[in-house]
Amino acid sequence: MAPPDLPLFERDREQAVLSAVIGELRSGRPALVTVTGEPGLGQNELLRWAAGQARDRGVHVLAARATSAEHELRYGVVAQLLAPEDRDIATRLFVAPQRPGGLPGLNHLLTACHDRPTLLVVQDVQWLDPASLRWLEALARRLPRAPLALLTSTTGTAIDRPEWSVGTPLTGLASTIELALPPLTTSGVSAAVRTVCGVPGDTDFTDALAQATRGVPAVVHEVLLRFTRTGCAPRAEHVEHLRALTAEVVGDHAAQALSELRDPVAVDVLRALAVCGDLLDFPLVCTLAGLHPVPEARLRATLMASGLLTPRDGSPPGHDAVVRARILEEMPAADRADLYARAARLAQRVAVADQGIAELLLRARPVGAPWAVATLRRGFAAALRSGRRDRATAYLARALDEPLRSEERARVELQLASVQMVTAPTAAERRLHGLIRSTGTGTGLRAQAVDLCLLGGDTRAARLAQPTGSGTLGAPVPCGADVLAPGRGSGTGSPPGRRARAVAGDATAPRGGNTSDPAHRDGADEHPERTATADNDATVSERDELATVGDRHELATVSERHELIALLRVARFLRHEETCPGVPPAPALPEHSHSPAVAGVRAWEHAMAGVHLEASRRLARAAFAPDPGGRPPLVTPRLFACRALFLTDDGDEAEAHLATLLNEAHRQRAAIAIAHVLAVRADLHLRHGRPDAAARDLAAAEAELPPARLHPLFVPYWASLNLVADLQNGRPDRAREIAARPVPSLSEECATSAYLLFARGVLARSEDDPQRARAYFRACGRWLLHYGCVNPAVLPWRSLAAEAAHALGDDAEALRLTREEVRLAARWGTRSALGRAELGLAVVIRENRTEHFRAAVATLSESPARTDYTRAVLELASAESAEAERRTALALTSRRASTAGGVAPGPLPGFSQAPPAPAGVPPGRGAAPHPRPSAGWPALSPAEHETALLAASGLANREIATTLSVTTRAVELRLSGVYRKLRIRGREELRALRYGPEGG
Repeated sequence: MAPPDLPLFERDREQAVLSAVIGELRSGRPALVTVTGEPGLGQNELLRWAAGQARDRGVHVLAARATSAEHELRYGVVAQLLAPEDRDIATRLFVAPQRPGGLPGLNHLLTACHDRPTLLVVQDVQWLDPASLRWLEALARRLPRAPLALLTSTTGTAIDRPEWSVGTPLTGLASTIELALPPLTTSGVSAAVRTVCGVPGDTDFTDALAQATRGVPAVVHEVLLRFTRTGCAPRAEHVEHLRALTAEVVGDHAAQALSELRDPVAVDVLRALAVCGDLLDFPLVCTLAGLHPVPEARLRATLMASGLLTPRDGSPPGHDAVVRARILEEMPAADRADLYARAARLAQRVAVADQGIAELLLRARPVGAPWAVATLRRGFAAALRSGRRDRATAYLARALDEPLRSEERARVELQLASVQMVTAPTAAERRLHGLIRSTGTGTGLRAQAVDLCLLGGDTRAARLAQPTGSGTLGAPVPCGADVLAPGRGSGTGSPPGRRARAVAGDATAPRGGNTSDPAHRDGADEHPERTATADNDATVSERDELATVGDRHELATVSERHELIALLRVARFLRHEETCPGVPPAPALPEHSHSPAVAGVRAWEHAMAGVHLEASRRLARAAFAPDPGGRPPLVTPRLFACRALFLTDDGDEAEAHLATLLNEAHRQRAAIAIAHVLAVRADLHLRHGRPDAAARDLAAAEAELPPARLHPLFVPYWASLNLVADLQNGRPDRAREIAARPVPSLSEECATSAYLLFARGVLARSEDDPQRARAYFRACGRWLLHYGCVNPAVLPWRSLAAEAAHALGDDAEALRLTREEVRLAARWGTRSALGRAELGLAVVIRENRTEHFRAAVATLSESPARTDYTRAVLELASAESAEAERRTALALTSRRASTAGGVAPGPLPGFSQAPPAPAGVPPGRGAAPHPRPSAGWPALSPAEHETALLAASGLANREIATTLSVTTRAVELRLSGVYRKLRIRGREELRALRYGPEGG
């Protein structure tokens, strides 16, 4: 209801109509005027204004107001109207028995009207009692015979629709007018701000007020009054405070309307509408409210008359959230939860969408039905698809309130924790720790919980899973790691060779030793025939152990133990805690195990130690084989298996496995797993010379797992990937910014710190700062050795530190480091590691540098390290350019071109001879960088060579086309071929090849 002093903004048309009606009434012309609109639009204020105008013009005014409290009071409104004429009328109307067809006081009123025009003003006719309604309808039928006007107001639809509101033949001789009041426009709201606040409001402030109040004058006026009491000016910076005040006012209006609603059936229906009005139609809502004798049409009319229901959509009006909340606040908590539960059951029976039912279940008491959990889990998946992680976690948390079997409860807990790892990592860790400690957790769930904790950076979880006493993870197990069910012999149900692939044990490692010990790795056996013998021994051992195991539960226990050992080894790699007091060392991996998790971790440990290349490759592949016992696969061991495949030069195979992992993580909506898979794939892209693809994957990973949510253990690894990607993509400023960012203190205690140290060294190397570069590479090496990583394929810190030492004049250290890297790379045996080591040796050695470069080119040509191969070719060409014979790269260019029957393209200018070294600098040390040809130059056709020269000279495509008398499209196609064959990205790199890296 509008306050009495509410100005009548934007009501000029209505005021003109009412003034005309009053003027015609003085001339003896009757009229029926109904003013309608939503509550708060100022209907009653307009009626009071009209009554005042009529009195000023000498018209007799009789006024009354109907209320919901007097809806059942017979002749309540008639008594108000006739009281000024007859003081005893109320007593007669209320006490005297009603006579059939009686209309008390009507004839007397009509007689009196002949002597003076009369205006009857009745407010809120939606609450008219039936007797008063019949009396007023009878008056309307007699209007043509009297100078009398009836002016009424209503909100929405009256409970019993008066005849005069639509016009009837009986009232045809009288003017029948209906005035529907609209909300205020933005101009009207602006005028209200200026009137109440005393100063004009900002455009943003006015627009926010109009939107929040929907232009309802009563709400606008009260909000502005409360706003001015705060002493704030109507400026844009106070918009949020304005919205909060609007919510308070709307809630107060709803509470007032609810308190005036006396019908208990209508209250029940209104509450049911507040719960599920958007999901169920009105008849079903009435069913939910309970059996009652009130007709549906009358219920709807009652609610519309209250202003709490509009014909727009059958739900509480515009300010839905505020109004519904205020309606439901009036209910006891237990009744409210029961209403939500009954609404959810009804919605489930009529097949409402899952998310709608899930929203009802969120506020309902436990319903104890299987469909409730299933619906909440489907709602969880739908919420994740739409990116609403907070809502998804709320659905699963609510599902845990339902009665569940222990294994199903554990699965829901695990699923919930996988999402909370991104939104609420602390809560997720607590939940997972409870699963890990539980003895009733189902098959594979404890290991999955530890796996998820490791993805979140929680290395303590792996130790929580370690049994105490005789069953420690490091203790011998009764059956050597067999997870196969009894009866699965080597020749049953598996093709030849598959059983051997499933064996995840290290057949080539020394028995009884810790394979993570470098002392064992250095003396490891590398003969393939011994590998085959060990595989056979493993199979025999497996058969013997199968005979001792007759219990599937025991097999599952052994499998879980092996998985937990593997995860504990991962935790040990991520963070060394064994130096802390009271922390026992991590047990060794089982020597013979069919667990894919053991295979993946063992493959990584071999790769870290730089031994058993073929065994590491085989084990990494076994990590992706299905578990023989049907246990669910773990993410972390497979990620480490992919990283092992990087180091065995099987990057394409690793990329395929990463794609599988990514699809699996997307199906499970596991954001943290998606982020880690993308980060590892970005690492692969960087190793294969695809920095643009790496940048895309890193951006996608950060969208799934924002850097602010990333655990400190993984901050250095992600920072190093971003740093190197930016550096390779030509964004050194961003790379320097990443390098300068401080990292959390915990980040300095983990293995991934080595990656960031290495990346900072690469940045210092690109900035021609060998002193700083050597310091970073040395620190990287110390950290890797601390974690048992000696394989140069992981990070070639030795060769880069050697190059920095060489630039600083320390040739002894440079040679020592490069020769050590060559030895370790040869022991590991991959072409890329060995080629990089040989390249590093060729850069720092003085004797036979060209031959060393040739050896590096020959080795790297058979490896996937294309960036290193290109660098080796450039270094070789640079070294050969100083020799008179030029026996290989440049001569080979001429021979290949002649063999192809074409004209051999001459070398790019600037490559004919090496520039002289500065005085006093020995050859090979501190020399100025040489111009370097590209590895793909021999493959250029004469036309491409000619076009490349002109483009490198700075000519535009159109100028090149004019010079060569070809089309611009032909120039574009030739340059595309040049870029592809030279493996460069554009003119800047072509110019660098043309003039040398210094641009001179």
